[in-house]
Amino acid sequence: MSLRPMFSLQKTSMKRTLTVAITTAALFSAAHASAQTLRFAHVDPDDWTTSKKGAAGQVFKNLVEAETDLTVELYPAGSLGGETELIEGAQDGTISIAMVSGAYANFCPAVAVTDIPYTFPSAPVAWEVMDGEFGTALAEHCLEQTGLRTLAYGETGFRHFTNSVRPIHTPEDMRGLKFRVQTIPLYLEMVNALGGVPQGIAWGEVPTALATGVVDGQENPISVIYGNNFYEFQDYLTLDRHVYGVDHILINDEIFQSLSEEEQAAVKRAAVVAGTTGRAIQQFNSAEGITKLQAEGMEITQPTAEQMEAFREAAQPPVQAYLRNELGDDAEWIDRLSSAVDDASSRF
Repeated sequence: MSLRPMFSLQKTSMKRTLTVAITTAALFSAAHASAQTLRFAHVDPDDWTTSKKGAAGQVFKNLVEAETDLTVELYPAGSLGGETELIEGAQDGTISIAMVSGAYANFCPAVAVTDIPYTFPSAPVAWEVMDGEFGTALAEHCLEQTGLRTLAYGETGFRHFTNSVRPIHTPEDMRGLKFRVQTIPLYLEMVNALGGVPQGIAWGEVPTALATGVVDGQENPISVIYGNNFYEFQDYLTLDRHVYGVDHILINDEIFQSLSEEEQAAVKRAAVVAGTTGRAIQQFNSAEGITKLQAEGMEITQPTAEQMEAFREAAQPPVQAYLRNELGDDAEWIDRLSSAVDDASSRF
């Protein structure tokens, strides 16, 4: 009796088994890819009712999980580190998505131009610029430099000066006053240009510095001023809107490219809605916060258009000169932003 037919049957059976195994592995791999987990991290509280990044993260998670098989894990309140650590984590892929603000300029220097004082006259102008051609071009530039893709922009809001000495209507009123600022050269240059005395003080030391008179004032968005009870140490608030803070929703580009086209589209849509939600929360908190600060006894000054121009003329030239020197070839972004702001302003 020949064994050839039986051997042939065994080979056929082995082939079928191997084919089934490969197909199963491929299906498992596809299912695993579709069930990928995205880690979304930021430094704000996770309370979506009051926190701009907290709300943005929750909206992003809900939309992505509703539209895809992706899972989104949220890591709020700096649980994975400060903004610098979050950006580094996004670059090495241990974090999928980071929502950050000013620290991104340390990785993509051109981002610093959005912090040039008195650049954005209003929030709608800022939104138009960042969501338009300028923001798209900046995102592409930073992708090349960092490997991080900007999915959308949010905001940390306009920053304002407070102090415990006197009302501030013009730059002359700032002369000799000591202001706590972030330890960022651009902010030091700005306060110097306005006639104040900048003091770089760590965030955790700010309440003590204000209470003990180490500094006379500080600068922050309205929500931060109210949320940290600075009205207990500060009598005067000037709504000068000197810097508009931009939030960047960044994703590791290798992770993004690993997603299917449908997943990429859903992630981008969700990020845009998340950024818009963050902006809305920030705007609501700012409007409500002004009323609350006034109720707490702060004297609030809204500079006139002429006074705002005086602030702009005092601060912009030295800060721009500093940035042009720092940015080198990237200094073109200063002029690109100025042109975009002029264009957007004509429509508002």
